[in-house]
Amino acid sequence: MYDIALSVAACARSGTRADVAWMLSPTVSDEALVLTPGGGRIGRLAGGAFDGLLTDLAARHLSAGRLVNHSVTEVESLICQLPVGSSVQFLLVPAEQFPSQTWPLLLDHTPVVIVTKLSADVVTGVRVDVAGAESNRSNVSVESEVITTVLAPTPRMIIAGVGPFADALAAQATLLNWKVVVEPRPEAVAGLAATLSAVDAIVVMGHDVEKSSGCLMAALASEAGYVGALGSHSMQQSRADWLAYRDVVDLSRVHGPAGLDIGASSPQEVAVAIAAEAIAAI
Repeated sequence: MYDIALSVAACARSGTRADVAWMLSPTVSDEALVLTPGGGRIGRLAGGAFDGLLTDLAARHLSAGRLVNHSVTEVESLICQLPVGSSVQFLLVPAEQFPSQTWPLLLDHTPVVIVTKLSADVVTGVRVDVAGAESNRSNVSVESEVITTVLAPTPRMIIAGVGPFADALAAQATLLNWKVVVEPRPEAVAGLAATLSAVDAIVVMGHDVEKSSGCLMAALASEAGYVGALGSHSMQQSRADWLAYRDVVDLSRVHGPAGLDIGASSPQEVAVAIAAEAIAAI
């Protein structure tokens, strides 16, 4: 749901209707889908397997949210890999039923608890609170007519660069269940970096001083909890000179050369060193 918070906040400011859907079972994550009038879809849920089902319900423009129970069809099974006939459960709630502080909290990647009250399958109220520090993973609990959804942001890692080291780091971060984006285009890194929070990481690679330094400047402008810069000490100095020429002199957040000093040399060893350093920093 963190990925769609900016879009929902924009809809709220413009007075555009938005319906927010998230899965309760059989799997729980921070994924969500936003449906807007005219068939607009923002975000992704269960690989898009149930978009048609949820879009049809949202098109009714109901004044209150609904608890949706559904059996997986053959076509849906091919997309989401759930067995045919298995039960899935969603909540589809108009954004206006959420308290106004919901979207700023999600934009800040704050762990939250969403308490949804029901009468039969109709949502009668939604309360959103900041989750406790012990809430480090998303989960759902159901008691009587109250559904409690705990959302914890999944850490993200942006890898600015390509090659064997980028591939190995992507594999290592994926193993840790992080969301990973490998972005070879320096011009796209700034936009990605702007979405990062304190629980996220960005690692800059590459032998081109200007391109990699530009990526590093974008990383430093972000809220990322870990900023790593791969490369030799001479490359680090060249990037520092490039940044200083552009009045960026505070490099205290940069871990460079990135990775704990464990004597790593192969791409896989370097990936472990960087991942460990990122975990320690975040």
